[in-house]
Amino acid sequence: MQYILSIYLMMKRIAFATFTVTLLLFPLINHAQPFRAAAALRKITPDPLLPVSGGVGTPKPATAKKGDLFVRAMVLEKGTVRIAIVGIDNLGWTSVLGDRSRKLIKGIPPQNILIGATHTHSAPDAYAFPDAKGQHGADLKYLDWCTQQVADAVNEAVQNLQPAALKTAVGEAKGKIAYNYYAPDLYDPRCGVIQALATSGDKKGSIIATLVNYAIHPEVLGNELGILSPDLCGPLYDRIESKAGGVAIFLNGAQGGMVTADNRTATNNDARSWEECLRIGELLADEALRIITPVKEDPDVSLYCHARTITFPVESPMMRFILQNSPLAIASGKGDSVSTQLNLLNIGAAQVVTIPGEALPNIGYYIKRQMKTKQAFLFGLTNDAFGYILTKVDFGSFKKYNYVSRTSLGEMTGEIYIQKALQMIQECPAPGK
Repeated sequence: MQYILSIYLMMKRIAFATFTVTLLLFPLINHAQPFRAAAALRKITPDPLLPVSGGVGTPKPATAKKGDLFVRAMVLEKGTVRIAIVGIDNLGWTSVLGDRSRKLIKGIPPQNILIGATHTHSAPDAYAFPDAKGQHGADLKYLDWCTQQVADAVNEAVQNLQPAALKTAVGEAKGKIAYNYYAPDLYDPRCGVIQALATSGDKKGSIIATLVNYAIHPEVLGNELGILSPDLCGPLYDRIESKAGGVAIFLNGAQGGMVTADNRTATNNDARSWEECLRIGELLADEALRIITPVKEDPDVSLYCHARTITFPVESPMMRFILQNSPLAIASGKGDSVSTQLNLLNIGAAQVVTIPGEALPNIGYYIKRQMKTKQAFLFGLTNDAFGYILTKVDFGSFKKYNYVSRTSLGEMTGEIYIQKALQMIQECPAPGK
């Protein structure tokens, strides 16, 4: 009996020692795992064309198109961590639609799937904005089809994951690209770029995907012209893919109030033409490639993803009416509050925080300043797009802010977002840890 007891105690010690060594070595084992990446896309241009939406109100009939609308997905993997980043050419993309896609995606935890809208003002209504009578102009079958295309793109990327290298960088985009309509110089000129490259096989060294993160309203055309279009994002995709290869993805930043495309003419009018979309989109693409091209590959890529739920009160009567009466059931109950997913990603040296709407640039600057890296990215209009996000001191403060205040959830939206974002930044590890 004593012999058996001795054997039992020895086995327990060995098991405990093995567990302790494994626990201590887990970070090293995780870092030793290969980094893998893949990308895929799906065209979502409606045929026949659908009316296009520039925001609250009835969509405008579309009689022509310039470029195609796309879903563009990038999947990244390191060890046990796998994430998907999706960009969709639309004004906004509610989590109701996003969650439909998440249920169809295999191999990635739902909370690790980020879905952001480019914010083009020339795509079909994805919110089913109700009018005063509760009627809407959205095509619900088209939206449901789009959710399948999102899932298909991500699932394809998961199937094609391959060993990859990573490059990340943030730099100032030069040239006549964006400005603040309310105060010309109050915008963030920094452009963030994330690029994955193949490291094996026949395509070794080729680019898998290039993600561009920049704060701008893609509204050169707007919805008044009756043209369905990805706006300036289309030429950006084409330029990057023709010059660098792979799949190009665009994620917006803190472009609220009112960071827009700089299509001003010499007479201070807006040049609402496809030629201006080409000029601005191609210039931003060239600047993104200029920023990322000389960067060395990250020798030891780390990958981290954290998600949490954030809840906002709905104080705006107009926003409450929309949330309550949209057939997409964006808000439950009386529509007094809405909840959505907030994400923080560490991708190599880069850190990403998501914004569920259009944050004003001062909020963007402040959040970036608190992040644990010089390579700070903000993915605006991601996981939801609940209108403009202002601080309480900006809310309703100037005539210029009447519109953005009216189309915000309420006075405390910015304060709540900042508090939760900072808390998440403080609690999560720095990039590379």
